[in-house]
Amino acid sequence: MPELPDVEGFRRELARELPGRRIRRVDVRDAGVLRNTTARSLARNLAGRTFEQPRRHGKWLILPTDGPALLVHSGMTGRPFYTPGDDDTKHVRLVIELDRGEFRYADLRKLRGLWLLASDEEIDEVTGEQGPDALSLDLRSFREVLRGRRGRLKPTLMDQAVIAGLGNLLVDEILWRTRLSPSLPVPSLTDDDVKRLHEAMRRVLDTAVRHGRVPDLPRWLTGNRDGADPTCPRCGTRLARGRIAGRTSVWCPRCQPG
Repeated sequence: MPELPDVEGFRRELARELPGRRIRRVDVRDAGVLRNTTARSLARNLAGRTFEQPRRHGKWLILPTDGPALLVHSGMTGRPFYTPGDDDTKHVRLVIELDRGEFRYADLRKLRGLWLLASDEEIDEVTGEQGPDALSLDLRSFREVLRGRRGRLKPTLMDQAVIAGLGNLLVDEILWRTRLSPSLPVPSLTDDDVKRLHEAMRRVLDTAVRHGRVPDLPRWLTGNRDGADPTCPRCGTRLARGRIAGRTSVWCPRCQPG
């Protein structure tokens, strides 16, 4: 699944090019990426419209026009992008010709895709309940969203209804930096634990957004988790691996005792 930094990278790229661009023609090359509309309806509703400023909430990219809005969830392999002309990107499923350049959506596996909304006020009907965006959370708000939660730490942080945007790699990285077990019950967190979690989340997100992805840096857990015999970049202990909240989780059993 996409991580917040990937989607924020898409938003920033498109924010430089899309606003003010008028839609001339819509070419759906594979309707398999359309989730609640047909190729004909998409073209009819978007032709002649003008793109406004893109937004993002969690892992969802919102592309409003002066009429309908496009809602994009890129799944594992999707990529929305702008190109000034011909482009050799593979697996392009949708091309929106603009008065200058093109908006394209490429996707190998087509696990998610695009929704057409009459207005961006209908977003919640598609996304379901979404918590506050992870990039917008100050410490006070972070404490508030965790207050009263009864589950384990990693599933809680990955729950998009609690905090929107934190995915598997980000949460593993944050927990490794705070030396907290992914299976730790949320009610057992101290005030200092919550403060350290928030600080780590901000640092990890800031660096990841600059890279446009969760970077596999040598001193990051992410940079070591997929090796043949992965070890903790902090203490050298062999990393543990298991399924938590249905996702492959990696942690250091010495730094993050359960």
